[in-house]
Amino acid sequence: MAKTNVIEMRNITKQFGEFIANDQITLNVKRGEIHALLGENGAGKSTLMNMLAGLLEPTSGEIAINGEVVSINSPSKAAKLGIGMVHQHFMLVEAFTVAENIILGAETTKHGVLDLKQASKEIKDLSEKYGLEVDPSAKVADISVGAQQRVEILKTLYRGADLLIFDEPTAVLTPAEIAELLKIMKSLVKEGKSIILITHKLDEIRAVADNVTVIRRGKCIQTVEVEGASNDDLAEWMVGRSVSFKTEKRPAEPKEVVLSVKDLVVDENRGVPAVKNLSLEVRSGEILGIAGIDGNGQSELIQALTGLRKVKSGEIILKGVNIVGKSPRQVTEMQVSHVPEDRHRDGLILEMTLAENISLQTYYKEPISKNGILNYTKINEKARQLMKEFDVRAASEVVPASALSGGNQQKAIIAREIDRNPDLLIVSQPTRGLDVGAIEYIRKRLIAERDSGKAVLVVSFELDEILDVSDRIAVIHDGAIHGIVSPSETNKQELGVLMAGGTLEKGDDHV
Repeated sequence: MAKTNVIEMRNITKQFGEFIANDQITLNVKRGEIHALLGENGAGKSTLMNMLAGLLEPTSGEIAINGEVVSINSPSKAAKLGIGMVHQHFMLVEAFTVAENIILGAETTKHGVLDLKQASKEIKDLSEKYGLEVDPSAKVADISVGAQQRVEILKTLYRGADLLIFDEPTAVLTPAEIAELLKIMKSLVKEGKSIILITHKLDEIRAVADNVTVIRRGKCIQTVEVEGASNDDLAEWMVGRSVSFKTEKRPAEPKEVVLSVKDLVVDENRGVPAVKNLSLEVRSGEILGIAGIDGNGQSELIQALTGLRKVKSGEIILKGVNIVGKSPRQVTEMQVSHVPEDRHRDGLILEMTLAENISLQTYYKEPISKNGILNYTKINEKARQLMKEFDVRAASEVVPASALSGGNQQKAIIAREIDRNPDLLIVSQPTRGLDVGAIEYIRKRLIAERDSGKAVLVVSFELDEILDVSDRIAVIHDGAIHGIVSPSETNKQELGVLMAGGTLEKGDDHV
Protein backbone atom coordinates (compact mmCIF):
# COMPACT_ATOMS: atom_id res chain seq x y z
CA MET A 1 0.00 0.00 0.00
CA ALA A 2 1.37 3.43 -0.96
CA LYS A 3 2.33 5.66 1.92
CA THR A 4 0.38 8.90 2.27
CA ASN A 5 1.95 12.36 2.29
CA VAL A 6 2.19 13.72 5.82
CA ILE A 7 3.57 17.08 4.59
CA GLU A 8 3.02 18.88 1.29
CA MET A 9 4.74 22.20 0.62
CA ARG A 10 3.19 23.51 -2.58
CA ASN A 11 4.88 26.16 -4.78
CA ILE A 12 6.55 27.85 -1.79
CA THR A 13 8.22 31.19 -2.50
CA LYS A 14 10.06 33.23 0.11
CA GLN A 15 11.35 36.69 -0.72
CA PHE A 16 13.49 39.05 1.37
CA GLY A 17 13.28 42.41 -0.36
CA GLU A 18 14.60 41.82 -3.89
CA PHE A 19 16.27 38.54 -2.93
CA ILE A 20 14.33 35.33 -3.66
CA ALA A 21 15.49 32.63 -1.21
CA ASN A 22 12.92 30.02 -2.29
CA ASP A 23 11.36 30.06 -5.75
CA GLN A 24 8.20 27.95 -6.29
CA ILE A 25 9.48 24.92 -4.35
CA THR A 26 7.29 21.83 -3.94
CA LEU A 27 8.21 19.19 -1.35
CA ASN A 28 6.22 16.11 -0.37
CA VAL A 29 7.15 13.94 2.62
CA LYS A 30 5.52 10.55 3.25
CA ARG A 31 4.67 9.06 6.61
CA GLY A 32 7.49 6.90 8.00
CA GLU A 33 10.18 8.05 5.57
CA ILE A 34 13.47 9.90 5.89
CA HIS A 35 13.46 12.58 3.20
CA ALA A 36 16.77 14.32 2.58
CA LEU A 37 16.91 17.96 1.53
CA LEU A 38 20.19 18.43 -0.33
CA GLY A 39 21.79 21.65 -1.50
CA GLU A 40 24.82 23.91 -1.36
CA ASN A 41 25.40 26.27 1.55
CA GLY A 42 22.99 29.15 0.94
CA ALA A 43 20.75 27.19 -1.46
CA GLY A 44 17.63 27.94 0.64
CA LYS A 45 17.21 24.66 2.55
CA SER A 46 17.05 26.16 6.05
CA THR A 47 14.77 28.99 4.85
CA LEU A 48 12.31 26.42 3.48
CA MET A 49 12.36 24.41 6.71
CA ASN A 50 12.08 27.52 8.89
CA MET A 51 8.70 28.12 7.22
CA LEU A 52 7.61 24.59 8.09
CA ALA A 53 8.80 25.12 11.68
CA GLY A 54 6.92 28.44 12.04
CA LEU A 55 9.98 30.69 12.22
CA LEU A 56 9.17 32.33 8.85
CA GLU A 57 6.03 32.68 6.75
CA PRO A 58 5.93 32.06 2.98
CA THR A 59 5.57 35.00 0.58
CA SER A 60 3.36 32.71 -1.50
CA GLY A 61 2.40 29.05 -1.73
CA GLU A 62 0.70 26.77 0.80
CA ILE A 63 1.50 24.04 3.31
CA ALA A 64 -0.75 21.03 3.88
CA ILE A 65 -0.53 18.51 6.75
CA ASN A 66 -2.28 15.18 6.11
CA GLY A 67 -4.00 16.84 3.14
CA GLU A 68 -5.35 19.83 5.07
CA VAL A 69 -4.01 23.32 4.29
CA VAL A 70 -2.68 25.01 7.44
CA SER A 71 -1.18 28.33 8.49
CA ILE A 72 2.04 27.94 10.51
CA ASN A 73 2.79 31.39 11.93
CA SER A 74 4.82 30.45 15.04
CA PRO A 75 6.95 27.60 16.45
CA SER A 76 4.23 26.88 19.01
CA LYS A 77 1.69 26.43 16.18
CA ALA A 78 4.14 24.09 14.42
CA ALA A 79 4.53 22.10 17.66
CA LYS A 80 0.72 21.80 17.98
CA LEU A 81 0.66 20.43 14.43
CA GLY A 82 3.29 17.82 15.35
CA ILE A 83 6.35 19.48 13.76
CA GLY A 84 9.63 19.80 15.63
CA MET A 85 13.00 21.15 14.44
CA VAL A 86 16.45 20.16 15.68
CA HIS A 87 18.54 23.21 14.80
CA GLN A 88 22.16 23.12 13.61
CA HIS A 89 23.17 25.46 16.45
CA PHE A 90 21.56 24.05 19.57
CA MET A 91 18.94 26.12 21.39
CA LEU A 92 19.86 25.07 24.93
CA VAL A 93 20.40 26.93 28.21
CA GLU A 94 23.77 25.65 29.45
CA ALA A 95 23.13 26.51 33.12
CA PHE A 96 19.92 24.41 33.15
CA THR A 97 19.68 20.64 33.56
CA VAL A 98 18.73 18.33 30.70
CA ALA A 99 15.20 17.97 32.11
CA GLU A 100 14.77 21.74 32.58
CA ASN A 101 15.80 22.35 28.97
CA ILE A 102 13.45 19.70 27.59
CA ILE A 103 10.36 20.98 29.43
CA LEU A 104 11.11 24.71 28.97
CA GLY A 105 7.96 26.27 27.52
CA ALA A 106 5.98 23.03 27.95
CA GLU A 107 6.27 22.62 31.73
CA THR A 108 4.55 19.82 33.63
CA THR A 109 2.77 21.25 36.69
CA LYS A 110 0.89 19.80 39.66
CA HIS A 111 -1.48 22.18 41.46
CA GLY A 112 0.29 25.05 39.72
CA VAL A 113 3.76 23.89 40.86
CA LEU A 114 6.46 22.64 38.50
CA ASP A 115 6.52 18.83 38.70
CA LEU A 116 10.13 18.09 37.72
CA LYS A 117 9.94 14.54 39.07
CA GLN A 118 7.07 13.60 36.71
CA ALA A 119 8.76 15.40 33.81
CA SER A 120 12.02 13.51 34.46
CA LYS A 121 10.11 10.19 34.44
CA GLU A 122 8.47 11.06 31.09
CA ILE A 123 11.85 12.08 29.66
CA LYS A 124 13.43 8.80 30.86
CA ASP A 125 10.60 6.80 29.25
CA LEU A 126 11.02 8.69 25.97
CA SER A 127 14.80 8.29 25.99
CA GLU A 128 14.49 4.51 26.53
CA LYS A 129 11.83 4.13 23.84
CA TYR A 130 13.91 5.87 21.14
CA GLY A 131 17.41 4.92 22.30
CA LEU A 132 18.28 8.51 23.26
CA GLU A 133 20.50 8.02 26.29
CA VAL A 134 20.60 11.12 28.54
CA ASP A 135 20.79 11.89 32.24
CA PRO A 136 17.81 14.20 33.01
CA SER A 137 19.60 15.66 36.06
CA ALA A 138 22.91 16.51 34.28
CA LYS A 139 23.74 20.15 33.51
CA VAL A 140 23.80 20.83 29.77
CA ALA A 141 27.18 22.60 30.15
CA ASP A 142 28.68 19.31 31.41
CA ILE A 143 27.54 16.93 28.65
CA SER A 144 29.07 16.16 25.24
CA VAL A 145 27.94 17.72 21.95
CA GLY A 146 26.36 14.39 20.94
CA ALA A 147 24.40 14.27 24.20
CA GLN A 148 23.26 17.89 23.68
CA GLN A 149 21.87 16.87 20.31
CA ARG A 150 19.96 14.01 21.92
CA VAL A 151 18.47 16.59 24.30
CA GLU A 152 17.32 18.66 21.30
CA ILE A 153 15.68 15.57 19.76
CA LEU A 154 13.95 14.74 23.07
CA LYS A 155 12.67 18.33 23.26
CA THR A 156 10.73 17.78 20.00
CA LEU A 157 9.47 14.33 21.04
CA TYR A 158 8.38 15.63 24.46
CA ARG A 159 6.15 18.11 22.63
CA GLY A 160 4.59 15.30 20.58
CA ALA A 161 6.35 15.81 17.24
CA ASP A 162 5.48 13.34 14.46
CA LEU A 163 7.64 15.12 11.87
CA LEU A 164 11.21 15.95 12.89
CA ILE A 165 13.38 18.34 10.89
CA PHE A 166 17.13 17.84 11.36
CA ASP A 167 19.15 20.86 10.18
CA GLU A 168 22.75 19.80 9.35
CA PRO A 169 22.69 17.49 12.40
CA THR A 170 26.18 16.00 11.98
CA ALA A 171 28.16 19.22 11.42
CA VAL A 172 29.68 19.21 14.92
CA LEU A 173 29.65 15.48 15.71
CA THR A 174 32.48 12.96 15.82
CA PRO A 175 32.30 9.90 13.50
CA ALA A 176 31.07 7.70 16.39
CA GLU A 177 28.36 10.25 17.30
CA ILE A 178 27.30 10.47 13.64
CA ALA A 179 26.87 6.67 13.46
CA GLU A 180 24.81 6.80 16.68
CA LEU A 181 22.59 9.61 15.34
CA LEU A 182 21.87 7.76 12.06
CA LYS A 183 20.86 4.72 14.12
CA ILE A 184 18.51 6.92 16.20
CA MET A 185 16.91 8.31 13.01
CA LYS A 186 16.17 4.80 11.77
CA SER A 187 14.57 3.88 15.11
CA LEU A 188 12.41 7.02 15.01
CA VAL A 189 10.90 6.17 11.60
CA LYS A 190 10.32 2.57 12.73
CA GLU A 191 8.13 4.08 15.47
CA GLY A 192 6.09 5.89 12.79
CA LYS A 193 7.81 9.29 12.81
CA SER A 194 8.77 11.11 9.60
CA ILE A 195 12.09 12.92 9.19
CA ILE A 196 13.37 15.68 6.93
CA LEU A 197 17.17 15.66 6.93
CA ILE A 198 18.84 18.88 5.75
CA THR A 199 22.35 17.98 4.71
CA HIS A 200 25.00 18.11 2.01
CA LYS A 201 26.78 14.91 3.09
CA LEU A 202 26.11 12.35 0.39
CA ASP A 203 27.27 9.35 2.45
CA GLU A 204 24.73 10.14 5.17
CA ILE A 205 21.92 10.47 2.63
CA ARG A 206 22.86 7.10 1.18
CA ALA A 207 23.00 5.55 4.68
CA VAL A 208 19.54 6.59 5.93
CA ALA A 209 17.36 8.48 3.42
CA ASP A 210 14.59 6.99 1.28
CA ASN A 211 14.10 9.98 -1.04
CA VAL A 212 16.05 13.16 -1.71
CA THR A 213 15.02 16.58 -3.00
CA VAL A 214 17.83 18.69 -4.45
CA ILE A 215 17.67 22.50 -4.21
CA ARG A 216 20.02 24.82 -6.08
CA ARG A 217 19.98 28.61 -5.68
CA GLY A 218 16.43 28.60 -4.33
CA LYS A 219 14.91 26.32 -6.98
CA CYS A 220 13.85 22.67 -6.77
CA ILE A 221 16.06 20.73 -9.22
CA GLN A 222 15.06 17.10 -8.66
CA THR A 223 13.28 14.68 -6.32
CA VAL A 224 14.42 11.06 -6.64
CA GLU A 225 14.71 7.81 -4.73
CA VAL A 226 18.16 7.64 -3.15
CA GLU A 227 18.80 4.14 -4.53
CA GLY A 228 18.28 5.40 -8.08
CA ALA A 229 20.88 8.19 -7.99
CA SER A 230 24.69 8.03 -7.82
CA ASN A 231 26.82 10.37 -5.72
CA ASP A 232 28.06 11.94 -8.96
CA ASP A 233 24.44 12.65 -10.00
CA LEU A 234 23.54 14.19 -6.64
CA ALA A 235 26.68 16.35 -6.54
CA GLU A 236 26.11 17.61 -10.09
CA TRP A 237 22.45 18.47 -9.40
CA MET A 238 23.50 20.25 -6.21
CA VAL A 239 26.21 22.52 -7.65
CA GLY A 240 25.26 22.61 -11.35
CA ARG A 241 28.48 21.02 -12.61
CA SER A 242 30.46 17.81 -12.19
CA VAL A 243 32.41 17.64 -8.93
CA SER A 244 35.62 15.75 -8.19
CA PHE A 245 35.69 13.83 -4.91
CA LYS A 246 39.47 13.36 -5.17
CA THR A 247 41.70 16.42 -5.27
CA GLU A 248 44.36 16.23 -7.97
CA LYS A 249 47.84 17.10 -6.73
CA ARG A 250 51.43 16.48 -7.70
CA PRO A 251 53.87 14.89 -5.21
CA ALA A 252 55.05 17.25 -2.47
CA GLU A 253 58.50 18.80 -2.59
CA PRO A 254 59.18 19.55 1.09
CA LYS A 255 62.09 21.80 1.88
CA GLU A 256 63.22 23.46 5.13
CA VAL A 257 61.51 22.91 8.48
CA VAL A 258 59.18 25.84 9.23
CA LEU A 259 57.59 24.52 12.44
CA SER A 260 59.25 22.21 14.95
CA VAL A 261 57.40 21.17 18.11
CA LYS A 262 59.46 19.41 20.79
CA ASP A 263 58.14 17.64 23.91
CA LEU A 264 55.18 20.02 24.17
CA VAL A 265 52.96 19.86 27.26
CA VAL A 266 49.75 21.93 27.35
CA ASP A 267 46.99 21.83 29.99
CA GLU A 268 43.30 21.93 29.20
CA ASN A 269 40.89 24.24 31.07
CA ARG A 270 40.78 22.12 34.24
CA GLY A 271 44.57 22.15 34.59
CA VAL A 272 44.97 18.55 33.38
CA PRO A 273 47.51 17.90 30.57
CA ALA A 274 45.79 17.62 27.18
CA VAL A 275 48.98 17.69 25.08
CA LYS A 276 51.58 15.30 26.49
CA ASN A 277 55.21 15.55 25.32
CA LEU A 278 54.10 15.95 21.71
CA SER A 279 56.70 16.40 18.96
CA LEU A 280 56.23 17.04 15.23
CA GLU A 281 57.69 18.94 12.27
CA VAL A 282 56.09 20.73 9.31
CA ARG A 283 58.20 21.67 6.29
CA SER A 284 57.64 24.26 3.61
CA GLY A 285 55.98 22.74 0.55
CA GLU A 286 54.05 20.03 2.43
CA ILE A 287 50.70 19.46 4.11
CA LEU A 288 50.90 17.62 7.43
CA GLY A 289 47.47 16.29 8.38
CA ILE A 290 46.59 15.51 12.00
CA ALA A 291 44.06 12.69 12.39
CA GLY A 292 42.50 11.82 15.71
CA ILE A 293 39.29 11.32 17.66
CA ASP A 294 37.92 14.58 19.05
CA GLY A 295 39.22 15.41 22.51
CA ASN A 296 42.72 13.99 22.14
CA GLY A 297 44.49 17.33 22.45
CA GLN A 298 44.02 18.74 18.93
CA SER A 299 42.32 21.96 20.06
CA GLU A 300 44.85 22.65 22.82
CA LEU A 301 47.75 21.96 20.43
CA ILE A 302 46.49 24.47 17.85
CA GLN A 303 45.76 27.07 20.56
CA ALA A 304 49.31 26.68 21.89
CA LEU A 305 50.83 27.02 18.40
CA THR A 306 48.91 30.25 17.78
CA GLY A 307 49.58 31.86 21.18
CA LEU A 308 46.00 31.39 22.40
CA ARG A 309 46.89 28.96 25.21
CA LYS A 310 49.75 28.91 27.70
CA VAL A 311 52.44 26.25 27.23
CA LYS A 312 53.41 24.29 30.35
CA SER A 313 56.70 22.96 28.94
CA GLY A 314 58.45 22.14 25.69
CA GLU A 315 59.37 24.19 22.63
CA ILE A 316 57.58 25.59 19.60
CA ILE A 317 60.26 26.61 17.10
CA LEU A 318 58.97 28.74 14.22
CA LYS A 319 61.59 29.51 11.56
CA GLY A 320 64.33 29.00 14.14
CA VAL A 321 62.69 31.12 16.90
CA ASN A 322 61.07 29.69 20.05
CA ILE A 323 57.62 31.33 20.13
CA VAL A 324 56.50 29.93 23.51
CA GLY A 325 55.13 32.85 25.55
CA LYS A 326 54.48 35.08 22.55
CA SER A 327 51.06 36.72 22.16
CA PRO A 328 48.68 35.83 19.30
CA ARG A 329 49.53 39.15 17.61
CA GLN A 330 53.27 38.42 17.84
CA VAL A 331 52.71 34.94 16.37
CA THR A 332 50.63 36.22 13.44
CA GLU A 333 53.24 38.91 12.78
CA MET A 334 55.71 36.06 12.20
CA GLN A 335 53.69 35.09 9.11
CA VAL A 336 51.41 32.53 10.72
CA SER A 337 47.79 32.31 9.57
CA HIS A 338 45.11 30.41 11.49
CA VAL A 339 41.70 29.16 10.35
CA PRO A 340 40.02 28.14 13.67
CA GLU A 341 37.83 25.08 14.20
CA ASP A 342 34.79 27.11 15.31
CA ARG A 343 34.20 29.83 12.73
CA HIS A 344 31.44 31.50 14.76
CA ARG A 345 33.21 31.57 18.11
CA ASP A 346 36.79 32.25 16.99
CA GLY A 347 36.83 33.12 13.28
CA LEU A 348 34.29 35.90 12.85
CA ILE A 349 32.50 38.69 14.69
CA LEU A 350 29.05 37.91 13.34
CA GLU A 351 27.56 41.36 14.00
CA MET A 352 30.29 43.12 11.99
CA THR A 353 30.22 43.46 8.21
CA LEU A 354 31.89 40.95 5.93
CA ALA A 355 34.42 43.65 4.93
CA GLU A 356 35.28 44.40 8.57
CA ASN A 357 35.76 40.69 9.27
CA ILE A 358 38.10 40.35 6.28
CA SER A 359 40.18 43.21 7.73
CA LEU A 360 40.42 41.81 11.27
CA GLN A 361 44.06 40.75 10.88
CA THR A 362 45.25 43.89 9.08
CA TYR A 363 43.04 46.74 10.34
CA TYR A 364 45.98 48.43 12.13
CA LYS A 365 48.18 48.53 9.01
CA GLU A 366 48.29 50.81 6.02
CA PRO A 367 46.44 51.23 3.68
CA ILE A 368 43.51 49.90 5.78
CA SER A 369 44.20 52.52 8.44
CA LYS A 370 46.48 55.49 8.96
CA ASN A 371 47.28 57.18 12.29
CA GLY A 372 44.67 54.97 13.96
CA ILE A 373 41.84 56.00 11.59
CA LEU A 374 40.14 53.30 9.51
CA ASN A 375 39.81 53.84 5.77
CA TYR A 376 36.48 52.22 4.90
CA THR A 377 36.91 52.84 1.17
CA LYS A 378 40.04 50.64 1.27
CA ILE A 379 38.42 48.11 3.65
CA ASN A 380 35.42 47.61 1.34
CA GLU A 381 37.60 47.60 -1.78
CA LYS A 382 39.82 44.85 -0.33
CA ALA A 383 36.76 42.81 0.65
CA ARG A 384 35.29 43.00 -2.86
CA GLN A 385 38.62 41.86 -4.32
CA LEU A 386 38.83 38.81 -2.02
CA MET A 387 35.13 37.98 -2.46
CA LYS A 388 35.77 37.72 -6.20
CA GLU A 389 39.04 35.77 -5.85
CA PHE A 390 37.71 33.26 -3.30
CA ASP A 391 34.12 33.01 -4.60
CA VAL A 392 32.58 34.38 -1.38
CA ARG A 393 28.88 34.80 -2.21
CA ALA A 394 27.02 37.57 -0.38
CA ALA A 395 24.63 40.36 -1.33
CA SER A 396 27.50 42.82 -0.75
CA GLU A 397 30.63 43.34 1.34
CA VAL A 398 28.69 45.42 3.91
CA VAL A 399 26.17 42.76 5.00
CA PRO A 400 26.82 41.33 8.50
CA ALA A 401 28.87 38.12 8.57
CA SER A 402 25.84 36.42 10.20
CA ALA A 403 23.91 36.83 6.92
CA LEU A 404 26.28 34.51 5.02
CA SER A 405 25.87 30.74 4.72
CA GLY A 406 28.37 28.56 6.58
CA GLY A 407 30.33 27.81 3.42
CA ASN A 408 30.69 31.46 2.51
CA GLN A 409 31.69 32.34 6.09
CA GLN A 410 34.43 29.71 5.88
CA LYS A 411 35.63 30.94 2.50
CA ALA A 412 35.80 34.50 3.88
CA ILE A 413 38.03 33.35 6.77
CA ILE A 414 40.27 31.37 4.42
CA ALA A 415 40.47 34.38 2.08
CA ARG A 416 41.53 36.62 4.97
CA GLU A 417 44.20 34.19 6.21
CA ILE A 418 45.67 33.16 2.84
CA ASP A 419 45.76 36.77 1.61
CA ARG A 420 48.30 37.53 4.37
CA ASN A 421 50.81 35.31 2.48
CA PRO A 422 51.78 33.18 5.51
CA ASP A 423 54.83 30.95 5.83
CA LEU A 424 52.78 28.62 8.05
CA LEU A 425 49.06 28.07 7.48
CA ILE A 426 47.26 26.29 10.34
CA VAL A 427 43.76 25.09 9.42
CA SER A 428 41.39 23.34 11.85
CA GLN A 429 38.32 21.52 10.47
CA PRO A 430 38.64 23.28 7.07
CA THR A 431 35.39 21.98 5.57
CA ARG A 432 33.20 21.26 8.62
CA GLY A 433 29.55 21.63 7.63
CA LEU A 434 30.30 22.54 3.99
CA ASP A 435 28.82 21.23 0.74
CA VAL A 436 30.76 19.27 -1.89
CA GLY A 437 31.38 22.33 -4.08
CA ALA A 438 32.85 24.37 -1.22
CA ILE A 439 34.84 21.34 0.00
CA GLU A 440 36.36 20.84 -3.45
CA TYR A 441 37.29 24.54 -3.66
CA ILE A 442 38.88 24.76 -0.18
CA ARG A 443 40.93 21.58 -0.60
CA LYS A 444 42.29 22.91 -3.91
CA ARG A 445 43.28 26.19 -2.20
CA LEU A 446 45.14 24.31 0.54
CA ILE A 447 47.09 22.32 -2.05
CA ALA A 448 47.79 25.53 -4.02
CA GLU A 449 49.29 27.03 -0.83
CA ARG A 450 51.50 23.96 -0.44
CA ASP A 451 52.57 24.19 -4.09
CA SER A 452 53.57 27.83 -3.56
CA GLY A 453 56.02 26.72 -0.86
CA LYS A 454 53.94 27.24 2.27
CA ALA A 455 54.00 24.89 5.27
CA VAL A 456 50.42 23.74 5.91
CA LEU A 457 49.12 22.03 9.07
CA VAL A 458 45.59 20.61 8.77
CA VAL A 459 43.53 19.17 11.64
CA SER A 460 40.36 17.35 10.59
CA PHE A 461 38.02 14.68 11.94
CA GLU A 462 37.11 13.76 8.33
CA LEU A 463 39.44 10.89 7.44
CA ASP A 464 38.57 11.17 3.73
CA GLU A 465 39.79 14.76 3.89
CA ILE A 466 43.00 13.90 5.74
CA LEU A 467 43.78 11.16 3.21
CA ASP A 468 42.92 13.46 0.29
CA VAL A 469 44.97 16.57 1.11
CA SER A 470 47.84 15.36 3.33
CA ASP A 471 51.38 14.49 2.25
CA ARG A 472 52.05 12.98 5.69
CA ILE A 473 49.51 12.04 8.38
CA ALA A 474 50.33 12.38 12.09
CA VAL A 475 47.89 10.40 14.23
CA ILE A 476 47.23 11.97 17.64
CA HIS A 477 46.07 9.85 20.57
CA ASP A 478 45.85 10.87 24.23
CA GLY A 479 47.74 14.11 23.60
CA ALA A 480 50.74 12.62 21.78
CA ILE A 481 51.65 11.63 18.22
CA HIS A 482 50.96 7.90 18.01
CA GLY A 483 52.40 7.40 14.53
CA ILE A 484 53.19 9.20 11.29
CA VAL A 485 52.12 7.47 8.07
CA SER A 486 51.97 8.13 4.35
CA PRO A 487 48.45 8.56 2.88
CA SER A 488 49.40 6.37 -0.09
CA GLU A 489 50.31 3.51 2.25
CA THR A 490 47.38 3.57 4.67
CA ASN A 491 43.56 3.64 4.76
CA LYS A 492 40.71 4.67 7.06
CA GLN A 493 40.70 1.33 8.88
CA GLU A 494 44.41 1.55 9.77
CA LEU A 495 44.06 5.18 10.80
CA GLY A 496 41.12 4.18 13.01
CA VAL A 497 43.30 1.58 14.79
CA LEU A 498 46.04 4.16 15.43
CA MET A 499 43.51 6.81 16.53
CA ALA A 500 42.18 4.39 19.15
CA GLY A 501 45.72 3.86 20.50
CA GLY A 502 46.28 0.50 18.81
CA THR A 503 49.26 -0.69 16.78
CA LEU A 504 49.32 -2.01 13.23
CA GLU A 505 50.20 -5.66 12.84
CA LYS A 506 52.29 -5.29 9.70
CA GLY A 507 55.60 -3.48 9.83
CA ASP A 508 54.34 -0.16 8.52
CA ASP A 509 56.93 2.34 7.46
CA HIS A 510 56.55 5.57 9.37
CA VAL A 511 57.52 8.59 7.32
